[in-house]
Amino acid sequence: GTVGRNLNRFSTFVKSGGEAFILGEAAGFVKDGDKICVVMGKYGPEWQENPYPFSCSIDDPTKQTKFKGMKSYISYKLLPTSTNIQVNRRYKHFDWLYARLVEKFPVISVPHIPEKQATGRFEEDFIAKRRKGLVWWMNHMTSHPVLAQCDVFRHFLTCIDEKGWKQGKRKAEKDDMVGANFFLTISIPPNMLDLQEVESKVDGFKTFTKKMDDSVLQLNNTVIEFARKQVAGFKKEYQKVGHSFKYLGQAFEMDQQAFSTGLNHAIAFTAEAYDNIGEYFAEQPKQDVDPIVDLLALYQGHLTNFPDIIHVQKGALTKVKESKRHVEEGKMENNQADGIRERCDIISFATLAEIQHFHQIRVRDFKAQMQHFLQQQIFFFQKVTQKLEEALHKYDDA
Repeated sequence: GTVGRNLNRFSTFVKSGGEAFILGEAAGFVKDGDKICVVMGKYGPEWQENPYPFSCSIDDPTKQTKFKGMKSYISYKLLPTSTNIQVNRRYKHFDWLYARLVEKFPVISVPHIPEKQATGRFEEDFIAKRRKGLVWWMNHMTSHPVLAQCDVFRHFLTCIDEKGWKQGKRKAEKDDMVGANFFLTISIPPNMLDLQEVESKVDGFKTFTKKMDDSVLQLNNTVIEFARKQVAGFKKEYQKVGHSFKYLGQAFEMDQQAFSTGLNHAIAFTAEAYDNIGEYFAEQPKQDVDPIVDLLALYQGHLTNFPDIIHVQKGALTKVKESKRHVEEGKMENNQADGIRERCDIISFATLAEIQHFHQIRVRDFKAQMQHFLQQQIFFFQKVTQKLEEALHKYDDA
């Protein structure tokens, strides 16, 4: 007797290769360079740290043309600290890399790249926004111990000539260690996992992601609305007040006696101050709200990845439960069931390591972003206060 295959051949568990691996059907030669380690950390399983951490800047998107100017595209300058050699990449290269990574790593949350846009691709706002999205994406790629060290990403960051690019591209597209075989590359700690504990941890994380997804969506809508009100509403209201002071000032200026002029100047200055404050409000979201929206977009991508990752792990657990039942009914040998159990542990260790990585990076990112947001809000209100104080001083000698 064997543990049967799932009837739904389109489920993520099947498509990711998780099922084939659990059933012992994966066979591939694992080279040393392909090995990925899960280790026991302070808080449970985690990916082994990248011994050579690096980062990569993305600068200066420039418009390039080919076919004698018939076709335009945007090229990004990438500079990894690991090589200090600049490479140029187009959006389609990011897109290609993303597709390879998703295919290769079924239990890793590959960050989403900013979405394609066909019209208005070369408008400055869109290009600047996309670059910011790619910077966040790159940050999450280089921060991930597995993604940062994988061959295809290294090729993407280091290849400088067209011929080498094509060779690396072909090699990556023919990579055997994807899907089911990817799981063969994972080495895990010797400890056996407690299945019930794993199940409750994964269920807890599932609830967490659902709640986080709801709150991220709500925060996103709220801050976008907040920014819209500042850009349109607040600016207009402050400028209306400024305009009304100016109107009052114009009335007062009809009286040209010496003791009136000081007040007239002060009121004119106050009117202008309110006009300026209106402009400050309109400019402000770029400094504080936009970066939060960029971060939330990246996390919305991660949160859409996790249901599939959890599904693969759940599928593995189900197979273990089935195999236990088969052993009890005498339909399966113990050693076969043990194999299924060991392979399930590999998927569980990898899933728990990925969950751990997500939490660590989330705490790092949201801490930094909230600090930035509050700092910018403080600068903003200091600027407003300063303007109002300047206006107030104009009345000292009025």
